[in-house]
Parts: sequence; C-alpha cells; structure tokens
Amino acid sequence: MEKEIGAFITYLHNVKNTSGNTEMSYKRDLEKVLHFMASRGIHEVKDVTAQDLADYVKYLEDNKFAAATVSRNIASLKAFYHYMVQEGVVEEDISDKLKAPKIEKKAPEIMTPDEVVRLLDQPSGDSPKEIRDKAMLELLYATGIRVTELITLTISDVNMQMNFILCRDRNKERIIPFGAAAKAAMERYLNGTREEMLENKKSDVLFANCSGQPMSRQGFWKLIKHYAKKADIQADITPHTLRHSFAAHLVENGADLRSVQEMLGHSDISTTQIYANLNHNHIREVYAKAHPRG
Repeated sequence: MEKEIGAFITYLHNVKNTSGNTEMSYKRDLEKVLHFMASRGIHEVKDVTAQDLADYVKYLEDNKFAAATVSRNIASLKAFYHYMVQEGVVEEDISDKLKAPKIEKKAPEIMTPDEVVRLLDQPSGDSPKEIRDKAMLELLYATGIRVTELITLTISDVNMQMNFILCRDRNKERIIPFGAAAKAAMERYLNGTREEMLENKKSDVLFANCSGQPMSRQGFWKLIKHYAKKADIQADITPHTLRHSFAAHLVENGADLRSVQEMLGHSDISTTQIYANLNHNHIREVYAKAHPRG
C-alpha cells in the first residue's frame, strides 16, 4: 500500500500540479489509513474491503476527530481510490459509498480594527527580531496572503517602488498591493536588518529566523501567538485570522468582491462571498440596535 500511496502523490505533483501543502495533506491522511490497515494485517490495496474503509471512518469518529478532519480524510480516500481504479490496481472503487459528515459552516474569526492595530503595534523595539516581526505582521495584514506564501517570499518578489508583492502558487501568480504602514515597516527591515539576520548573505529568502535560516510556519505561529498575548487579545489569533480580517475589512470599507477574490487567490468567488455576508450581518446588527423601530 505504501508504494501505491507514493505513486499517487507523484501523480498529484506531476499531473495535477497540486500545491506542496495539498500533497502533504493527502500523504498524511493516507499514511493514517496505511497504519490502520496494517494493524489489521492488511498490507495490499487489493485486500482492503469497503467494510475496512467504513471501519476506518468509524474509528476516526469514535476517537472524536472533528467533522472537517473526517470529511478531509474521506476526500483523500476517494481521490486515492479514483486513481487506483484509473491505474487498474483495483477494479472497483470501494470508497464510493463513504459519506462525509455534515460540517457546520462557521463564520471566520475576524479581528476588530482596534485589535489589529494593537497586535501590529506590539513589535515596536529596535532589535533585529522586532523589526522583522513588525515587517511580517504588517505585510500579512496589508496583503491577506497565507502564512506559507509569506514565509516563501523572496527578495525579488517585493517591489518597493511600486508597493506590491508577487505571490506565486504553483502554476499561477498574483500581484497584491500594500500600503504605507507595510511599506515603512518593510523599508526598515530591508535597510540592513534582513542582511544582518541571514546566515547565507547570498540567499534570496525575504524573512529569516533568529538562526539565519528561512522562517518556518511553526516559527511564525509562535510569533503571532506571542504578540496576541502581549496585546491582551482574548480571541485565539492565528495567521489565517489576519487573512480573514484583511478581507472582511476591505469589503466592509467598500472593496468589490472580484478585487478581493483576486488578491486572496480564491478560484471561486463563492468562497469570497462569505465576507460580504459577514458585512450584511454586521449591518443588520447595527440596524437592530440603533433604529428606533428596529
């Protein structure tokens, strides 16, 4: 089964042009299936039955995995078995009858403008680390990019004259502008601090960690948690919270959905529509509280 999973991941990479994160997610999900089947003495794909897959899903549910996690695992299984049938490894798609649990759609967590200001104001010192942290946080909120996109930016992806970054995602790229606050923070970082922090002075990495290596996802998560606590923000802030806040605040201030969709890199505008819905809900709440006959 291990060999087939490896072939599937290679197929996703070479044929489907999936992102590295997507490939890692599929691999992680399918390796859990591999271990579950091995615990039952099953090592070959052709020996797995529909009941085995159903038992695996029940195992996830019994162990209190979130509905979204169970749903993603089922999607991984369906994609894998579709490929297995396509390659002639198995004759029947035994994942066909797996049903994903209903996922209650939650509105994204949005920070208030005041919370954003408090968070972004936290790294205010003159140390290389705080100068870098300020630049990263300002750029993240100014552009709404994903944390993976932030930490993989190179120096050539930033145009300081025209105030935009070039964000690449496999076979597509998008240009995202940034404003005065992010520009000021970036100028300060690029004016000696970046080079001071980099171990390899010839590296094109934009953001380095304190060891001089490229910043990691985990490193940035710790950074944002640290400053959220320092800012006395009670909500559970993640890098994605800033992305949601970027989009919600743009829409609330009149940005059109198509432009926001393009900046976020959403392939379907229905994904971006949620921010307009949030704004409508906010307007209704304001009306209900403020209108004398509301």
